Amino acid sequence: MPLPRRGRLDGRSAGVCRTGGITRSNPRPVHALARSHRGEQGAALTVSRFGHLELHGSPVSDIASAHPPVQDASRCLASATTAFGRAEFEPALRWFGRVLEFDPLLEEAWTGQVRCLIELGQFKEANVWADKALERFPNAAGLLAAKAVALGRLGRPSEAMPFSDAAVEKPGESVWVWLARADVLLASGIRQADACFERALRLAPGDWLTRWMAARIRVFWGQFVPALSLAQEALSLAPDRAVAWITAGECQQALGLIHAARQSAAHALTLEPHNPVALELVRTLENPGWIAAARGWLQRLGTT
Repeated sequence: MPLPRRGRLDGRSAGVCRTGGITRSNPRPVHALARSHRGEQGAALTVSRFGHLELHGSPVSDIASAHPPVQDASRCLASATTAFGRAEFEPALRWFGRVLEFDPLLEEAWTGQVRCLIELGQFKEANVWADKALERFPNAAGLLAAKAVALGRLGRPSEAMPFSDAAVEKPGESVWVWLARADVLLASGIRQADACFERALRLAPGDWLTRWMAARIRVFWGQFVPALSLAQEALSLAPDRAVAWITAGECQQALGLIHAARQSAAHALTLEPHNPVALELVRTLENPGWIAAARGWLQRLGTT
């Protein structure tokens, strides 16, 4: 089965069609695509930040040289979810690995691992791990969506789109699937990402986490104005979440709103005095050299 053509997608090159206002490319069999991608990275991979992911044998082996304490699958899954929501993605990855030691057929934990790898910027590893998971769960919408995001962030949006198509066409609706769809559309340069974000938010009207994750996607693609709006929505729902204050501060920093960024960082540190990301944000904002450089950049931007 030939792979889709690489390159920037548009209505002509991708053969897109519209369904319910959302762009979809021509459907293709996804399972063969998943198998074809595995050859690039091999059967096993080294993950620089946290040890080794073993693709033959136990789902996760010797990540960061230490496992979380032995519990049961449900408590490990709860710990993984909590860590993910605190932006502690390496501990979350370890917890998801522990879940799979108890229950290797728990789809949610496989998806969680791939999402952690994406958040850690380990896109090649996420791509390979998604393939391994799709061997077990070839019709899992969450895994198909995660595979699509990994490919999109690797700069391969035309390959990502069929996986995203397959994910959104599965029965039921998922916040993660629509956030992932927005991510892939941003990677593809297609303007309908906003509709996917809106759909995800409608599915979770009172959920701060959905808005924070949407903000993180916007930040990754350099869309700091809508990212800040989403972070502020998250804070209106959960003002006690340091990670949302940090994301707001990072957006404000990128937009040159230094005073507001300092206030956001201070709020984060009030909630979590030892949060390393908040501390680094404060140090950066207090660096006069960085502030002068940012002002110069904004002035040049205003003259272009």
